[in-house]
Amino acid sequence: MAGPPVIIWEHEVKQLLRYRELIPRLEVALGKFSKRDSAEVIQPVRTTVPLQKHSGFLGVMPTYMENDGVLCSKLVCFYKREDGSTLPATQATVLLLDPEYGNVKAVMDGDVITAMRTAAVSAISAKMLMPPGAEVLAILGAGHQALSHYNVFTEIFSFKEVRVWSNRKQSAEKFSQSVSGPVTVCGSVEEAVRGADAIVTVTRATEPVLFGQWVKPGAHVAAVGACRPNWRELDDSLMKEAVVYTDSREGAMAESGDVILSGAEVFAELGDVVNGTKPAHREKTTVFKSLGMGVEDAVSAQLVFDQWKAKASKP
Repeated sequence: MAGPPVIIWEHEVKQLLRYRELIPRLEVALGKFSKRDSAEVIQPVRTTVPLQKHSGFLGVMPTYMENDGVLCSKLVCFYKREDGSTLPATQATVLLLDPEYGNVKAVMDGDVITAMRTAAVSAISAKMLMPPGAEVLAILGAGHQALSHYNVFTEIFSFKEVRVWSNRKQSAEKFSQSVSGPVTVCGSVEEAVRGADAIVTVTRATEPVLFGQWVKPGAHVAAVGACRPNWRELDDSLMKEAVVYTDSREGAMAESGDVILSGAEVFAELGDVVNGTKPAHREKTTVFKSLGMGVEDAVSAQLVFDQWKAKASKP
């Protein structure tokens, strides 16, 4: 008989999950997801339940990776918070199941997994699409996703300058003081992104904050916020001038206001580039529209569980 599920708390997930092990696994998973003739990854588009009283949504994200024997689902609540709110913008829990027995093997904190797998996939997009010799990184936003993106981008790339902007300057200043390296706090989005080679947007915006006229030709934008069909971070000019990549074409057409409302064409999924079926246009301005996928959570949760088991088996 199956025993009770393991509970893996936030502090444990932080100890067990490392970008150097996570990134290569996510690259493989993105490639598997984008193989159209393969049923290896079964992942429906996220189901969302509106929480109207609280200006939020519950998202349910199941995934089955048949060849890897991984069955997983994430439950994530995300909210449109007022500026200055002390309530969290997201809260997530990940369930890892045994696909043969159907029991829950592990229940683990999903916030760390969400932050790290999202940042890791953005870093994969930058590795493939960012112009060679990139020197300046701009981060729009100063929350948990901003921190995870800063951590992975500075771990695997060598930027000479990192800039940050938030619509609350106090938040940007607090962010700059919390990270390990020097960060320039900017007073406007335009100041932050002018001349930047890589731009990460991790805001709570529902209307565009990043405009194409400010973006350096050939820059790479990893757009992470605005995960609803009527929310935006990027303006029409940027979306239509850039070569647009995404994690899931189907997900983008259902959930991304930046894609839907601009009418921009999605050129490829990131997994298409991993598989070599679509090119990486480093010489052009590129946008990677990240929605987040269940397969990313599944791979991350399996890695956490494997690390937990290895640690628990040591005398």
